[in-house]
Amino acid sequence: MSNDLKIILAVDTPDFETASAWIKATQGSIAAYKLGLEFFATFGYEGVARLRELSDAELFLDLKLHDIPNTVAGAVKQVVNLAPKFLTVHASGGHEMIKAAVDNAPDVDITAVTILTSLSQDDLGAIGFSGTPLESAVKLALLAKAAGARAIVCSPLEIAAIREAIGSEISIITPGVRPADERGGDDQRRVMTPELAIAAGASYLVIGRPITRFWADGAQAMAERAQALAASVN
Repeated sequence: MSNDLKIILAVDTPDFETASAWIKATQGSIAAYKLGLEFFATFGYEGVARLRELSDAELFLDLKLHDIPNTVAGAVKQVVNLAPKFLTVHASGGHEMIKAAVDNAPDVDITAVTILTSLSQDDLGAIGFSGTPLESAVKLALLAKAAGARAIVCSPLEIAAIREAIGSEISIITPGVRPADERGGDDQRRVMTPELAIAAGASYLVIGRPITRFWADGAQAMAERAQALAASVN
């Protein structure tokens, strides 16, 4: 992974050939490729392994594991041979759960998800979180750091506070990033432009639709969009 690349592309598609083509079209502009639940539920371990065979791209395996420590440890053991750069767990699973993931994947950056960017203040209250999204995210980030996580996922609006709390050693990965020309409504509620997110202290930005929608115009159009966004944050 180039230290200069800051964009993680969200490969949100149930079509294997499309996923492979997106990676081929954008390599050189993208730091890692995020494979989430949709991809994993469709293709499983074998699908990720096949994608790994077709490309040497870094992978962000976004499974958001959240269970008792022994179960998470077992799940991590099953996917660690896929050699993802990042593997997500929910920070709200607690110290021992996060530590179980860390202990069973020493060469993987266990990445703790704090508060989902789709959740509003009202949503958090309904779930049972006290305080603001910012307060909850900072507490979860500190818990994850203490458990050995090497990366944190948070909303752009929590980047600065979390960076101040956890220091410079841990990566901060943020979804909810929208270029200034694409600030329309979708399921991300707490959003920010890529430039502002990097300035606030983010290490990597998860971007999906603002890049992948250009696939409709062809591989070259998608490649140029990825290159332009990469240049805007470097």
